Amino acid sequence: MGSIVQLASTGEEPARTADRPSWLRANLPVCLVFAVAAALAVAILWYENPAAPGSAGFWVIVQTRSTALGTIALVAVAQAVATVMFHTATSNRILTPSILGFDALYVLTQTALVFVFGTAASSMEGIPKIVAQSTLMVLFATALYGWLFSGRRANLHLLLLVGVVLGIGFGSVSSFLQRLLTPSEFDVLSARLFGSIGKGNPEYLPIAATIVAGVLVFFWLRRRTYDVVALGRDVAVSLGIRYRREVVVILVLVAVLVSVSATMVGPMTFYGFLVATLAYQFAGSDRHSVTLPLAIGIGLVTLLGATFVLKHVFAAAGMVTVIIEFAGGLVFLVVLLRKGLR
Repeated sequence: MGSIVQLASTGEEPARTADRPSWLRANLPVCLVFAVAAALAVAILWYENPAAPGSAGFWVIVQTRSTALGTIALVAVAQAVATVMFHTATSNRILTPSILGFDALYVLTQTALVFVFGTAASSMEGIPKIVAQSTLMVLFATALYGWLFSGRRANLHLLLLVGVVLGIGFGSVSSFLQRLLTPSEFDVLSARLFGSIGKGNPEYLPIAATIVAGVLVFFWLRRRTYDVVALGRDVAVSLGIRYRREVVVILVLVAVLVSVSATMVGPMTFYGFLVATLAYQFAGSDRHSVTLPLAIGIGLVTLLGATFVLKHVFAAAGMVTVIIEFAGGLVFLVVLLRKGLR
């Protein structure tokens, strides 16, 4: 009150020193998690490098590890942003994008590919296959959302119910096709369905990075609008937000992020839920300007930390996604039992 009176009487702008501690307090968790993520990235690149520092072999190994770091960064950003924005669209923090059947659709496409081409599917890699797979998932999501949100069928709960039913249907078809595979074909399929950081395709990294960066920039520029959308349909409409259009755009872009992540390392059901839930706990705010960067930072720390510990301490680098999914599943159960379906 004193600063307002001073401003009114003198016409001078009051000092902004009082605002700085609050800004630092709000952004301190984000700065900390990104600092830890940077330290872990450097450790992964330099720790236990058998070549002499500065030699040609040393930089070759660093370059090879950089591909894994790029894959980790893309998956962390895609999963964290997709889950936070999915919670915004559904106004429910207990759900994950996998409820709409994206993971089941990925499994079905991989199963159908091996079923049709047999063991030769293991050699069918490259940009065309990756782009076709991602396009299929995005087109499926766009058609589903466009149909369910048109006319009088605009019901988010109906969308979630249809997503669950389609996911179960895709899973049933996948299981049927898998029973018809030979043992060698099933081995090929299992290798494709097992999520692994090492599966990242370096040729696809620039394309995936461009897509993820574009979606992230779009969400960031509209973060204040999504703060209103997160308040619910009635509040958003009363404040002049075109709620239906905003939700459809969010869900389509979430499908893009999930398809990129699934194409890079395979399906990850609970990882996004894990980092989003931790971000909500430490953010101290519901604003997307805080939750989005914090979720991305926690996602980076989680994947980088798990990769470093399992690779250099337990010599089990292939178990990274298994451990992350196990931890995410435990967090999901804890949140479900404590808060219920709210």
